[in-house]
Amino acid sequence: MESGPDGRYSRQTLFAGIGEAGQIRLGEARVLVVGAGALGSVSLDMLVRAGVGTVRFVDRDTVELSNLQRQTLYAEADAEESAPKAESARRRLAAVNREVTLEPLALDLHAGNVKEVTDGVDLILDATDNFETRYLLNDAAVWRGIPWIYAACVGSYGMTFTIVPGRTGCLRCVIPDVPPPGSSPTCDTAGVIAPAVAAVAAYSVAEALKFLAGAGEDVVATGIWHLDVWERTSYRMEVGGPDPDCPACGQRDFVFLRGDAGPAAITLCGRNAVQVRPGIGTERRAAFLEELVERLAALPDVAASLRRSSFLVQFEAEGRRLVVFPDGRAIVHGSGDPAEARTLVSRYIGN
Repeated sequence: MESGPDGRYSRQTLFAGIGEAGQIRLGEARVLVVGAGALGSVSLDMLVRAGVGTVRFVDRDTVELSNLQRQTLYAEADAEESAPKAESARRRLAAVNREVTLEPLALDLHAGNVKEVTDGVDLILDATDNFETRYLLNDAAVWRGIPWIYAACVGSYGMTFTIVPGRTGCLRCVIPDVPPPGSSPTCDTAGVIAPAVAAVAAYSVAEALKFLAGAGEDVVATGIWHLDVWERTSYRMEVGGPDPDCPACGQRDFVFLRGDAGPAAITLCGRNAVQVRPGIGTERRAAFLEELVERLAALPDVAASLRRSSFLVQFEAEGRRLVVFPDGRAIVHGSGDPAEARTLVSRYIGN
């Protein structure tokens, strides 16, 4: 750790809430950030600059031009390359702090890999854009008994919810079931501004630093914090302790962790796009993308738009743009209909 009056963390250790002892604890901590988009960009940058020892982060998507307005880790070159966010984030973060161990994972988090991805971490930060993944994180965190911090923002407002298994209620205590599609505003319908993203991420990371620096659970915020940067308002809604009737923390029935409730197609927030992933347990061969390119090149209506990079394959079909990853996932752009997306993936990529 670079110490001293002019060291990397000198101003942070002057803060009474962290100090020298807290900084040492930060350097020994392991954090998982799920999502490297808007909230993930800001959170990752702050965690790495704060000197958190190991930062693991997972993201399934690539960088696009529309991301740059609020996703601060990326540049135009990343969008032009359609680079995976996990890789672009790694490059940027590696240039920020050489003391931090980075563990980027360019994959889709699901019931088949969530136990491995969450193994060995001290805390989980939510930076996702869909409820399905959040409920999976809730199951995994409660099952492991580790804290996780829910975060969400849309328009000019957002919220955070610090969940400490055994002490606070969990996500399913508050919202027992995944809200139906269309029941909540999204980036597609309400947009989002960068100040809201930064504010929500700041709240989340502050809570994370409290845990990781050993400040104690008594200083950790309880309840759900709401804030609106446009209206300049904020308030807290109390949640209380674990509900004994909660399916997750009360009954320990982890349906999302088992994969009983996870859909194969997920509409992506703010993207007019749907991700379709192969079923859990479906293995792809190493030559999957090469074989796919060979098949698609033989289709006259597809061949002209076919592009292959070291990370993925892109092509256009039936008025939609499809992006295919080595693990078999596909993102269908230009459609918000999961049924249509699954049909196109089956037709051009296979089951």
